[in-house]
Amino acid sequence: MANKIEVTEASRRFVMLDRDGTIIEELHYLADPDQVQIIPGVVEALHAFREMNLGLVVITNQSGLGRGLFSYDQLEQVNKRMASILEVEGISLDGIYFCPHRPDAQCTCRKPLTGMVLEAARDLQFTPSRGFVVGDREGDINLGRNLGATTFLVRTGYGTQVEAQGLANPDFVVDSLKDVAPIVAQVFLS
Repeated sequence: MANKIEVTEASRRFVMLDRDGTIIEELHYLADPDQVQIIPGVVEALHAFREMNLGLVVITNQSGLGRGLFSYDQLEQVNKRMASILEVEGISLDGIYFCPHRPDAQCTCRKPLTGMVLEAARDLQFTPSRGFVVGDREGDINLGRNLGATTFLVRTGYGTQVEAQGLANPDFVVDSLKDVAPIVAQVFLS
């Protein structure tokens, strides 16, 4: 008789996704939900992650709040717009976590610090070091390093510039989010 391993929430692996430049087009300090545009290939990638039974959580620095460039309500409307566009495509996110602080605030939640992910891990019952961090900035990659997770730098958003300047040392560099799923499937889940 074969042994059966039941997948529990604690053993479920998660993809921890940056928002701007990774899921949606990068628009500096985005405050208008009507400007939310999903990056091509993202929907297919998120479907592929779900087919692999991976959780999906957005981890995003939003210092525009701390800088007074937009309000909590505006941020909530942008996040709702992104989530609703994805839901129309059959994708639901497990959570969206954001840091509202300015870079000089010395908080513990701003990427590359781990506060947001640790909160998400408590809420959603997953082990961050078993997951995958995907983003377009040095802070995303360093977050993944700080967690002991596998890191992917996408060349969307600021990713091409970050790569060219050698600002990050990711495990993988890919053109976009759609290129992450095949690597995860082949290297980590086969």
